[in-house]
Parts: sequence; structure tokens; C-alpha cells
Amino acid sequence: MADKSATALAEAEHIDGLRRFPLKSPRVRVALFLGGIVLLAGGFVWYFDHQNRGRYMQRTDNAYVAADSVVVAPRIAGYVERVLVTENQAVRQGQLLAKLDPREYRSRSEQIASEIETATAVVQTTRSQIAEQQAAITQARAQLDAAQTEVAFAAQQVERYKPLAASGAEPRERLAQLQTQARQTQEQASSAKAGLLAAQRRVDTLLAQVRQAKSQAEAARAQLAAARVNVESTLLRAAIDSRVGDLSVRVGQFVQPGTRMMTLVPVDRPFIEANFKETQLGLMRVGQLVRIEVDALPGVELAGRVSSLAPATGAQFSVLPPQNATGNFTKIVQRVPVRIAIATPPKVMRLLVPGMSVEVTVDTRSAKGELDEIRRAASQDR
Repeated sequence: MADKSATALAEAEHIDGLRRFPLKSPRVRVALFLGGIVLLAGGFVWYFDHQNRGRYMQRTDNAYVAADSVVVAPRIAGYVERVLVTENQAVRQGQLLAKLDPREYRSRSEQIASEIETATAVVQTTRSQIAEQQAAITQARAQLDAAQTEVAFAAQQVERYKPLAASGAEPRERLAQLQTQARQTQEQASSAKAGLLAAQRRVDTLLAQVRQAKSQAEAARAQLAAARVNVESTLLRAAIDSRVGDLSVRVGQFVQPGTRMMTLVPVDRPFIEANFKETQLGLMRVGQLVRIEVDALPGVELAGRVSSLAPATGAQFSVLPPQNATGNFTKIVQRVPVRIAIATPPKVMRLLVPGMSVEVTVDTRSAKGELDEIRRAASQDR
């Protein structure tokens, strides 16, 4: 009995010792050893993954769905006659969206068209006058020829009577009479010559009038083309396949050129606008793969590619860009907009609405060797 009591006491002391010092238990030691191996292996796997993949994954939640929206605005002023679309309606390229009152612009076109007809009639009338003037020139030339013939005849008569009057065979009064007739015929010839010259210059004047009328007609045709463009501009059509958003125009409203009437959103061609920190862009290149997570579609991962990087930080494009040399300076990590093209079926693309929040992860492993090349190139320049 004493031996059994001693054995039981020894076992109780051993169990109490294990409770006080669990590391003395072989099982605990084995479990700790195996746990350490698992942790070490996990740490090694994490480190290996981080060195070869993780550190090249650049992630940001400062990203949103965007689209190249088109603002619909008139290029002319006028009253809205009709609005042919409703909010959120899908429209096709060329579809009529709204119509302005065209009466003022049509009347202007008709007025200019009548000015063209008037100028054309002036050209025709002036050309008829030119034809008449050519006949007048022919008549004036014939009168000049007749006058010159009379001048020549009168001069001959004077020359013939001079010796007769000198010899007394003919009276001097007759010679004086012939000389007077010669001077009259000379004056008539000069008058006929002046009439011919005036008739010829009248043709030049009429030709100038024709050119002027033609110029007026051409100017009126240009004005008519512009007026017809204005008439056509009273019809506002969709520039792209899209959906109507921000519809603010109403029938009867007077709009000025450039007034925002609605916005056309091409929901079938969205993209991602991601704003990465400048410290994340060292290895980011166009064409790299992107993993996209949309807040509105939990558990869904979309694929994409880096389409382009902005030429400057977002702060440089703000209305009031920072001027860090004007006062106290606090360094702030800047962000650069990166455009990401989405590669997904149309069924999913239709669910993406501009403005949705997304998280993107860019795989920059394709450029992991470039940083070493940059360091080597920079060290060679020193």
C-alpha cells in the first residue's frame, strides 16, 4: 500500500510540474517545433512572394469609372420648340434630340436668296447694256469716220482755193467760207472722237458693274450657306451612341449659344481614371495588366490594361495650381491620373456607370528590370 501511495504521489507531482512548466512536455515541444517550422515556412513564402510579385503590385482605391461624355449645347440662340428625348434615354448617333424655332433663320435665308437673285438680275441687265453699248460704239466709230472724211475733204477744198484766191480767180470770201467749214468739220471730228472714247469707257464702267454684282452675288451665296447652317443648327442631334443624362432643357426656354442642355454619356465605352501616388509610378508602363474591383459588384474581378499616364500631376491641372515658393512648405505626395482601359464583355460593361468607385491593382513586373537600368544610367552620368 505504501508503494502504491508513493507512485501516485510521484505521478501527481509530475503532472503538477508539467502544468507549471508546459515546455517540459514532449508533446508541447513537438507542437511548438512544428508551429515554428510552419511560421518560418509561411514567412519564407510571404517574403518570396513579396520580392517576386507583391512589391510590384501597385494598388489604389482612388479610382473611378469615367467616360468621354459629350455636352449638348446649341451654336445659335433661339427658343426651344421641341424636346424629343427623356432623361436616361438611350440614343443613337444622329438621332434628333431637340429642335429650336427656325423661323427667324429661315426668313434670313430667304432674304439672302432674294439678294442673290437681285445681284444675278443686275449682272444680266448690265450685260444687256454692254451689248447695247457695243452697238453705240459702232455707231460712234462710223460717225467719227464720216467726220474725218469731211475734215479731209474740207482741207482739200481749202488747199485748192488758196491759189485761186491769191490769183484773184476766186473771191477771198469763198476761201474764208471754206476755211470756216474746215474748222467746223475738225470740231465735229473731235466731238465724234470724244463720243467714241466715252462709249468705250462706258463699256469698262459696265464691266466693272458686272464684276461688282458678281462679287455681291458670291458674298450673298456665302451668307446663304452660313444662314442654311444656322437653319440646320436648329436641329440638335446626338454626336455618339449614348444615354441622355442631366437633361435640363425645357420647351419654350430661350437658350444662348453654348447653353448646357443635356449630356450624352457613352456607357458602352467606359474607362477607369485611377489616381496613383507618385511613389507608385516608377515601374508603371502603358500596356501593363490591371485587376479591377468595382464596389458595386462585390466579388467580381475585371481585367484591364494601362492605357496612358497623364503628362502632369492632378494639381498642375487644377484651377489654382500650387505655388510652393510663396510661403511655408509642407511636402505632400502628389497623385498622377492614370487611364485604364477595361476589357470585359458588353453584358458587364453596361453595368458600369461613370462615377462608380473602384479599386485597381497594376501588375508592374514587366518593368522590374528597368529600375536597375535607370540606377546604372544615373551612376554613369555622375
